[in-house]
Amino acid sequence: MNTMKPAMSGSSDDEFEVSKPKEWVAGVPGVVHSMAPALATMGIPRSLKLFTALNQKDGFDCMSCAWPDPDHRKIAEFCENGAKAVTWEATPLTVPTSFWAEHSVTDLLDKSEYWLGMQGRLIEPVYKPAGKDHYEPVSWDRAFEIIAKKLNGLDSPNEAAFYTSGRTSNEAAFIYQLFVRAFGTNNLPDCSNMCHESTGAAMGEMLGVGKATILYSDFEKADLIIIMGQNPGTNHPRMLSALEDAKAKGAKIVAVNPLPEAGLMRYKNPQKVRGIIGKGTALADQFLQIRLGGDMALMQAISKRVLDAEAAAPGTILDHAFLEEHCVGLEELRAHLADLDDQAVADATGLTTAEIDELAYRYIRSERVIITWAMGLTQQKKAVAAIKEIINLLLLRGNIGKPGAGASPIRGHSNVQGDRTMGIWEKMPEPFMDALEKEFGFALPREHGVDSIQGIEAMQRGDIKVWFAVGGNLVAVISDTNAAEAAMRGTEMTVQVSTKLNRSHVVIGDEALILPTMGRTEIDLQASGEQFVTVEDTVSAVHSSFGRIDPVSPNLLSEVSIISRLARAVLGDTVPVDWAGFERDYDTIRDHISRVVPGCENYNERIRHKDGFVLPNGPRDSRKFHTPTGKATFTVNELEHVERPPGRLLLQTLRSHDQFNSTIYSLNDRYRGIKQGRNVVFINPLDIEELGLRDGQSVDIFSEWKDEPDRVLRKFRVVSYPSARGCAAAYFPEANVLVPLGSAAEGSNTPTSKSVVVRIEPAEVREGSLLELRTDPNARVGVP
Repeated sequence: MNTMKPAMSGSSDDEFEVSKPKEWVAGVPGVVHSMAPALATMGIPRSLKLFTALNQKDGFDCMSCAWPDPDHRKIAEFCENGAKAVTWEATPLTVPTSFWAEHSVTDLLDKSEYWLGMQGRLIEPVYKPAGKDHYEPVSWDRAFEIIAKKLNGLDSPNEAAFYTSGRTSNEAAFIYQLFVRAFGTNNLPDCSNMCHESTGAAMGEMLGVGKATILYSDFEKADLIIIMGQNPGTNHPRMLSALEDAKAKGAKIVAVNPLPEAGLMRYKNPQKVRGIIGKGTALADQFLQIRLGGDMALMQAISKRVLDAEAAAPGTILDHAFLEEHCVGLEELRAHLADLDDQAVADATGLTTAEIDELAYRYIRSERVIITWAMGLTQQKKAVAAIKEIINLLLLRGNIGKPGAGASPIRGHSNVQGDRTMGIWEKMPEPFMDALEKEFGFALPREHGVDSIQGIEAMQRGDIKVWFAVGGNLVAVISDTNAAEAAMRGTEMTVQVSTKLNRSHVVIGDEALILPTMGRTEIDLQASGEQFVTVEDTVSAVHSSFGRIDPVSPNLLSEVSIISRLARAVLGDTVPVDWAGFERDYDTIRDHISRVVPGCENYNERIRHKDGFVLPNGPRDSRKFHTPTGKATFTVNELEHVERPPGRLLLQTLRSHDQFNSTIYSLNDRYRGIKQGRNVVFINPLDIEELGLRDGQSVDIFSEWKDEPDRVLRKFRVVSYPSARGCAAAYFPEANVLVPLGSAAEGSNTPTSKSVVVRIEPAEVREGSLLELRTDPNARVGVP
C-alpha cells in the first residue's frame, strides 16, 4: 500500500469550525472579504489605484479567471476573488535575501502552500547547486548561463520539457513556444492538459473549433442557460452578473451539479440596492443533483426525448433547415439513442424520470439555449464523450451559430485560451507550424511532444532531465502527488519563473533555479518605453493589459525579458530571430503574431482599439465548420459510467472559496460553512450513516484503482453535507494524492479528478506519529 501525504494541513480542532452552508453569495460580505485583505496588505492609495484599473479598458486584466468583460464596465468591474488575486500579487511584502540562508529546501518541504505564498514576492534569481540544500542568490546573467549550459549539454532537446501556466501573456507565450521549437522540441505541456483539454478534443472533432461558440452578449439573449459541472460563485463570480442580467431578460437557468453550491442558488449583487438590502436574484429555476460521472447519460436522455418529441410531431421540434445544410450523422445518432436504457440512465445520473422530463421540456420550449460547463465535466473518464453529447443536443435544435445560443466552456486561468492560440501545445496543427516556419526561416521539429501526464511519466523513466516552467505549480495541481513529486526529484534540473513561492520551488531536481518575474499589475518599462501585453478571454475576445504600479523591485524582469534573454543565452545566433528586439518593443512580437496566428491580422492596429477585437469563430460567426466534411458532425458515444462498489464512494476534488488553483488565500470556505480548516471530506449524511461513520469523525481516505496499491490520505474530518448520494468531495490540491496518474480521460489524457473510487475508514491512530493533526496550519501533514 502506498501511503500518501496531503498537500496542506488543516488547523487544530479548537480553531476548526463547521457551520451550515450558505444559500446565497456576495452581498455586503463579498465587499468586506474583497476589501479588508487589500486595505490591510496594500493600504488605501495602492488599493484604489489597482481596483479602479482592474478589468477596465485602459487598465490591467484580472489574473484570477478568463471570464469576459462586458462592453459597458462598472466602476468596480471585479469580484471578490479578483480582488484577492490582485492583493496576493501586488503585496509590497518581499522575500528578503536572508531568507535563503535561513531556510533550507528540506525545511521548506514541511511548509504548506499557504505559508510559502505568504512570504511575499520573489525579487532575485536564486540557484540551488547539486548536492546542496539551500538556494543561493545569483545574478540574472549567471542564472541564464547555468540554464544554457545544462540545456545545451543534453543529448537531445527532447530531454527537456517547457511547461506554461495560463497567466502567461500572448506575447510571452508566442516567443516562449518559438524559443522551445527553435531549441528543437515540441515538449510544451501546459495547464490546459489538466482542465479543458477534453473540451478541445470533443468540440474540435465535431465543430472544428475547441472554443466557445458564443459572445458575452449572448447570455442576455438566451431563453435557457444550462450550467453543468461548474460553481460560478467561487470559480468565476463575475459570471453571476451575466446570469442576473439574463434572468432580468426572461431567461431560465438550470444547474446540474453534485453539490448544491450557493453560487447556483441566489446572487446578491453588491452593486445594486436589492443586493445590499434585498433578497437579490434567485438563479437556478431547476437544480439537478446529478451523480458524479452522470452528465453523459443525462445529455443522451435529453436528446432522446427531443427526438421522440419530433417523432410524435414531425417537423415541429428539430431545426431541419439547419440540420440539412450544416450537419451530418443525425440518423446514426437517432438509431443509437433509440436503444437508450432508462434504467442505465437512472443508475448513471441518480435522477428521477420526472426531473429529466422537466429539463427536456425546458429545452424543447426554448428557442435559444446556452450550455456552459467547466472541470466538473472535463475531468471525468468519459469527459470527451460527455461534451460530445452536449454538442449533439445543441445541434438538434440549431443552437449553434445564432444569437443567444451555443456551447460555452468556461475556462479558469486568465489567458489559458490565449496561450493555446499562440502555440503553447505539444501537438500544434501543421498549418500553424508551416506559418511559423515560413515567418522565421528555419526548420521546426514536427514530432509531437509530451503533455503534462506524459511529462511526469517521461521523468519517471528518466527521459526528461530538465523541467522548465513559466508560472504554475505542477506538482501541486497534477494528479498522483507523490508520484509526481518523486518524478520531479529525479530530474537533473528544474527551473521556475514565478512571482511567489509555491510547492514546485521545493520539490525540485538536483539543480534548481527560481527566476522572479513581474506581475500583471506592474508597469513594464523597456528600452522603447512602457509596454502592454494582451490576453484572450473565454469567448475569444483579445484585449490589452497595462500595469499600473511600479514593480515591487527594480531587479525584476518581465516574462518577455526572461524568455528573450534565455533564448539568447541558449541559442546564440543559431536561428535568425531578433530576441533582443522582442524585449525592447513588444510591438515586434505582435507583428510576427499577425503573420502567423489565424485571426490576428493587423494585430497592433486592432489591439489598440478600446475594446480590442474578437477572434473569428466559424460555427459562431457564419455556421462554418472546419471539419473533414465541412459540416458539424453528430457523434455516437457508448454510455458508460463509473460503478460504485458496495461500501465505496465516488470522490471529486474541488476548490474552496478562498483559493485560486493551488494558491490558498486563507483556510476558510465560507459558502460551504468551513472555517480554519481544509482537511475535510464532504459526505451525504445518509452515506455517513450507511458507512458506519459519524459527522466530525477523523478518517483515512483510500483510493482504489485497478490492481495498484491503495493511495491514502490520512486524518481528514468528515463533514455532513447535502451532496449527491454516493458522492463525496475534498479540496484540491490536497486530495490530488488520491487520483492515479494513469487514470485519465479517454481522448484527452486529462486527470480524472471528478470520479475517484474511494473507501473511507476511521483514522488509524499511532501514538507519537505524524498522523496526529498538527496545530500549526503552516505545516504539512505527513505520514511515517
